[in-house]
Amino acid sequence: MGVDRKDDIREFLISRRAKISPEQAGIPSYGELRRVPGLRREEVAQLAGVSTDYYTRLERGSLRGVSDSVLEAVSSALQLDEAERGHLMDLARTANAPRRRTPGRPPQQRVRPGVLRLLDGMTGVAALVQNGRSDVLAANLLARALYANVFNSGVSSGPDLPGKLPNQARYLFLDPGAGDLYPDWKAVAATTVAMLRSESGRNPHDRLLNELVGELTTRSGLFAALWAGHDVRIHTTGTKRFHHSVAGDLSLQFETLHLPGDQGQTLFTFTAEPGSASESALAFLASWASPPSSIPPRLSAQAETPITGKTEQSHD
Repeated sequence: MGVDRKDDIREFLISRRAKISPEQAGIPSYGELRRVPGLRREEVAQLAGVSTDYYTRLERGSLRGVSDSVLEAVSSALQLDEAERGHLMDLARTANAPRRRTPGRPPQQRVRPGVLRLLDGMTGVAALVQNGRSDVLAANLLARALYANVFNSGVSSGPDLPGKLPNQARYLFLDPGAGDLYPDWKAVAATTVAMLRSESGRNPHDRLLNELVGELTTRSGLFAALWAGHDVRIHTTGTKRFHHSVAGDLSLQFETLHLPGDQGQTLFTFTAEPGSASESALAFLASWASPPSSIPPRLSAQAETPITGKTEQSHD
């Protein structure tokens, strides 16, 4: 494990410790003036049932050989949520993994024909497939219309690199129009960074992910600040608001489904509440996006060829 991984472990544990007050942990403070935010190391150690020296070693980034029971005890002491517990386990797993002389095979980036047909069959539902780096691997016609700004952005595929896949994070932080598409732009940005941080914990040697993080850290002060916060999040369901240039305001329910046969790929679907104004707006968007009958249906999703990042446009 390299120095950077130890830094990730150290900064994650320190940041979580700083978020827990003595009162939250059930430790009386007696009005004393504390020099550090949150809990002290010795207090976390006491709550976790380990020695202060042992916990100090963990917080310095040394998770090699640490048992799951100790990690669970530390998670409980720090009151970690499900996403944070999973992230700590991922950090420990990569710390204990044998060193590879050659990088492992990257996750599959081609979307299987069966999944593409599934996307095409979801009429009235905006559906797309992303990887853990927030690259859009495939999308049906309605999702392309909903995310037209991402597909058409001059920055979402990277500067002077038109062969790259459209990337949600790059669009969010580098395209000045992203705030117009997302009324809750700051919340969406924070969630996106938290998801990338979780992915980094799972796949710390993903070269393309590390390059993306490096690019966004250099070019966006907000991304750099959010990344330094070490927040992680599990993104499974919720509501997302859009301000679409054609359909107007939409409030859509999203669901996520990890594709077990395709490592690292996640299916996202967006639907509207029946009878709502958003349902009418989504139906209008679907009508606006519908291609002439002469256009093959396959244009509603990415072609069944190995992904090169070049996607066909469903409309001008």
